[in-house]
Amino acid sequence: MGVSVGTATGGDLESALLLATDKNIPKDSFHLAYIIYFALGAGSLLPWNAFITAVDYFDYIYPDVSVDRIFAVVYMVVALIGLLFIVVYAEKSNPRVRINVGLGTYVVSLLVVPVMDGVYIKGQTGLYSGFYVTIGAVALSGVGDALVQGGVIGSAGELPERYMQAVVAGTAASGVLVSFLRIFTKAVYSQDEQGLRSSALLYFSVSIVFMAVCVVLYNVAPKLPIIKHYQVLKMQAVNEEKEEKGLMSRSAWRSTLSDIIGRTKWYGLGVLLIYGVTLSIYPGYVTEDVHSPTLKDWYAIILITGYNVFDLIGKCLTAVYLLQNEKVAMGSSVARLLFYPLFYLCLHGPSLFRTEIPVTILTCLLGVTHGYFTSVLMILAPKVVPLQHAGTAGIVMVLFLVVGLAIGSVVAWFWVI
Repeated sequence: MGVSVGTATGGDLESALLLATDKNIPKDSFHLAYIIYFALGAGSLLPWNAFITAVDYFDYIYPDVSVDRIFAVVYMVVALIGLLFIVVYAEKSNPRVRINVGLGTYVVSLLVVPVMDGVYIKGQTGLYSGFYVTIGAVALSGVGDALVQGGVIGSAGELPERYMQAVVAGTAASGVLVSFLRIFTKAVYSQDEQGLRSSALLYFSVSIVFMAVCVVLYNVAPKLPIIKHYQVLKMQAVNEEKEEKGLMSRSAWRSTLSDIIGRTKWYGLGVLLIYGVTLSIYPGYVTEDVHSPTLKDWYAIILITGYNVFDLIGKCLTAVYLLQNEKVAMGSSVARLLFYPLFYLCLHGPSLFRTEIPVTILTCLLGVTHGYFTSVLMILAPKVVPLQHAGTAGIVMVLFLVVGLAIGSVVAWFWVI
């Protein structure tokens, strides 16, 4: 079921280089590189979270369309097509350029909503030309996702394990940030037209500022000694490969890409299954299918916050203990299918299961298992290929992840019926 970490055929060169220079690895002073990759992980999902969290505002402005479902389809289709394109042409593109363009694309897409609200919409309902512009902004954000998330995870795959853990934990922190923003806006702003506009403005303003910070941080990263160190190792590995095989032809790259996919496919299928199970339950199940007469509309917000907090906890646990056995991690991905009958009982089972406490516990368990096993598989996968191809392996893993998102979103419509 895959190649054990550290024993991958073809990885001897970079292993020798790493061993030879192990004593000379620069320190990550003040954990700055870790912080940068954590921030980039958060930034890679923050624009999507801004669009989907402001869905109350969009539902009010455009009452006759299913905003959240249309957003999800547009975003995922564009991101998936973008990732496929990047995987095929990964060896011809510059990761730094991709990520910088993606971050800029994020900023432009996020600016569309507040600017259009201020100069055109102004709180009016039914101006559907504005909806089509918003869909365009969501699609542009999907392009940014393909460029940024694929590039950042690919870049982290070329570094020691803790930096991939930082990126993955950052993606969870993005959800936690948005959840707390949602709680704040619900507590402070009225749920009328002005309150919804103020909430949406806050989501997009925070995201724009954060993305601007990410642009600065990402361009600082290559100047850090520890990043330079691993870039040198990568270039040495690339040059050695060129000497052995000559300048890589298109057909040779296809063969190399096929080998990368072959080595990482079980890790990727594990991530696909994790995201497929999670997205078929969360957030649809917790926002539409379960209800609380006591907590009312706060119930969904509490469940979403609980999921996001425990997702972050799970992704941070790999910094404390990293499961090195990929077969156990992939087996655990399959075992998460047990969440289906358990959540089903919370809808149709005995009255004991159809209360707030079992649903909350299961939602938190869904989050922590999603976070931990996603982090494990994303960390291990790039290590089973040669160093010079670790970046491409990271992009391939993101591709599996997005396919899992798409499958989970479709299954969410049917499994509870």
